Amino acid sequence: MNKTYYVCKYTPIELLTALGAECANMNEMPQGFELADQIAHPNLCGFGKALLEAVMQGKVKELVLVNCCDTIRSVCDVLESSGRLDFLYMIDMLHSDSECSRERTVRQLKALAKAYGEYRGTSFQAERFRRAFRPQQKERRPHISVLGARMGTELFEMTQKAMPFPVENDSCVYNRSAGSGTPPETEDFDALMEWYAGELLHQLPCMRMMDSTGRKQLYQDPDLRGIIYHTVKFCDFYSFEYAEIKNHAAVPILKIESDYTIQSSGQLSTRLEAFAESLAPDLKKGKEKTMGKGYVAGIDSGSTSTDVVILDKNRKIVTGIILPTGAGAAIGAERALEEALKSAGLVREDIDALVTTGYGRTAIQDGDKSITEITCHARGAHYLDPSVRTVIDIGGQDSKVIRVDENGAVVNFVMNDKCAAGTGRFLEMMARTLEMSLEELSLKGLDYREDITISSMCTVFAESEVVSLIAQNKATDDIVHGLNKAVAVKTAALAKRVGGEAPYMMTGGVSKNRGLVKTLEEKLGAALLINDKAQLCGALGAALFAADLMG
Repeated sequence: MNKTYYVCKYTPIELLTALGAECANMNEMPQGFELADQIAHPNLCGFGKALLEAVMQGKVKELVLVNCCDTIRSVCDVLESSGRLDFLYMIDMLHSDSECSRERTVRQLKALAKAYGEYRGTSFQAERFRRAFRPQQKERRPHISVLGARMGTELFEMTQKAMPFPVENDSCVYNRSAGSGTPPETEDFDALMEWYAGELLHQLPCMRMMDSTGRKQLYQDPDLRGIIYHTVKFCDFYSFEYAEIKNHAAVPILKIESDYTIQSSGQLSTRLEAFAESLAPDLKKGKEKTMGKGYVAGIDSGSTSTDVVILDKNRKIVTGIILPTGAGAAIGAERALEEALKSAGLVREDIDALVTTGYGRTAIQDGDKSITEITCHARGAHYLDPSVRTVIDIGGQDSKVIRVDENGAVVNFVMNDKCAAGTGRFLEMMARTLEMSLEELSLKGLDYREDITISSMCTVFAESEVVSLIAQNKATDDIVHGLNKAVAVKTAALAKRVGGEAPYMMTGGVSKNRGLVKTLEEKLGAALLINDKAQLCGALGAALFAADLMG
């Protein structure tokens, strides 16, 4: 028998069960939207596309929808035209728990029962209906809550593994509470549906309901330790609630966005792990103390370079090495560590603890602990200058702005890692287009004359603009200033989002780009502290955490 899939907590699954259905929540995240993009608009939200993809792949044959948003209405229209479903039904659920809404909902329930019963060839069974309700009691415990738009199963499982507390999925369909009461002991279908309509509409309201004040209990729970607020690309339905929660919740909040593919989930792993580290910053455990020489090391495996810092027992820097990462993170890390040991006159056995960080940290098996670059850059920057309150790192594949407290702990952070825009890779590709090295690019743009604006931050389109400017015989300094300004504007916007405040420190290899540093300072309205160990900051932070492991 085919399962009957649903996507909304207002779906009357107990009624469908009473008619012989086996109901299941449709919440898979596909690898991509190859089939969905062939039949629907590209700007449809990721969940809508995921639903279309599942149907087009033949995974879903029976589907009951609730008209909770324009995306679901569009999906229903597309699926109706496709002819790929054996049963498709849209419920017109109203937006309030009024008497009028209940009367309308009763009519909707009866219409669904008639349609599904005729499709299945079954009739309503009152006893089966009553058995479908199970008492629900939420356990009181310290936890992290996922709020906002529904989160795909794969991303939720990743979130559970990353967090230091149990995670409860309170987004959309998952905080369903219909049936917390007991159905009346009657065989009368009309009476049961009148009771059931009230149960469905009286749940903890979702964002579509007119009176959603009851949702406050989700973020005012005394057992709450943190909030992960999830949104889906091309959906702006939840922005108002996020602003409300941000202004009134007393716990840390991480906002993430996915496009509802498994690939987008992987891109969020660093954000989730860094948030977890900020909630439970007990990073000193995990290494038995040894009677070695007291040397520790940190490896920062980036997409462009792999950096190693070795500290002595007094937490003084013994050596720092920067090498190209090459084809593999593990091989690059091994090569860089060997070079650092050679530089310090040490052997591998002299290193009592090793912590890895960066893009390729999980690929390095030789470390005692793995910590995100967010936390490590904050720790390293604090070591270099304890007065720093905001750290800016423009890396090879992502840009990040981190706000830290007086102890170097992460207060808040924001990342841009969805494309090359505003990253070191962007500058590298522009240097190639201008037929110069990154070193040469870093010295250009200081003495510009024309204030050129590069209108697109997309690397491909920006490259086209640069080629056009070259054809117009624009001065190289002017073009490079335009590129620096584009990166600076994007980075300054990240700093504003995170609540950045001076003193600012810039870390990473891009901190050597004098033209970009100058332009970014203008956009921030503040000076950037540039340390001669700036590019080693992530590895330095990792080494400091390695020292913590030794007590």
